[in-house]
Amino acid sequence: MWRLHEWNMSESELHGFIEDCLQSGITTFDHADLYGDYGNEEIFGRILKSNPSLRDKMEIVTKCGICLSSPNRPEYRIQHYNTTAEHIRASAERSLKMLATDYIDLLLIHRPDPLMDASEMADAFMKLMDEGKVRHVGVSNFTQSQFSMLQSKMDMPLATNQVECSLLHTAPLFDGTFDQTQKLGFSPMVWSPLGGGDLFTGESEQAKRVRWVLGELSEKYEAGYDQLALAWLLQLPCRPIPVLGTGRIERIMNAVASAKIELERQDWFSLLKASRGHDVA
Repeated sequence: MWRLHEWNMSESELHGFIEDCLQSGITTFDHADLYGDYGNEEIFGRILKSNPSLRDKMEIVTKCGICLSSPNRPEYRIQHYNTTAEHIRASAERSLKMLATDYIDLLLIHRPDPLMDASEMADAFMKLMDEGKVRHVGVSNFTQSQFSMLQSKMDMPLATNQVECSLLHTAPLFDGTFDQTQKLGFSPMVWSPLGGGDLFTGESEQAKRVRWVLGELSEKYEAGYDQLALAWLLQLPCRPIPVLGTGRIERIMNAVASAKIELERQDWFSLLKASRGHDVA
């Protein structure tokens, strides 16, 4: 829901979009308090307020911890991070109100904070869970050590680490991020799974190499570039959950279909080779 405010949908159009997503099997909606200059949660919440039966059909993810300098937050003189217990609670309470819901399915810390106190964060998380306001907690963009530090203070497992990964950004495959998810048995959420659109329009040599291989494979698998790129991600053994950023239902349906594509191992590696610019050995 990052670009929800840019889609310029009427309430009836947004309601229809949400219904179409649910019917296609896409039931999780990813938010953050600051999306849309701190306004997107409220836009989404209006639909839930008018159509309360939708709530039980979906999971809502939201994030907190980034303090964006904005006219809507005049108290923030500069952009900074805040992972104090006071801020986590205030952000969660505000998100509950904006989203017109009694609970958040998954609350994430949006970015690691150099001043984060893991014990204080864990305490805030666990109190929100004990109160039933948050059902699961996790993090976003955390390193392995940061994730382990916070997990060591928790009485229950962190649900996920939402990180960037795509054919144009393969670092989590090699820096231990995805190894950790397998070790601990959780699925990472993946943002920008299509490289922020650069897979289709980027002018870097990497993007051009990947597009060329996608073009070759497109005919073989009778699938679009976006479907093949998502299928490539979905084949990772850590069972990643791609976070789509589109307001077009046809793109959603393409993504759903990508789950049925299984790339041959050598085709999978041909895309990795194109991304990295060299053979794996």
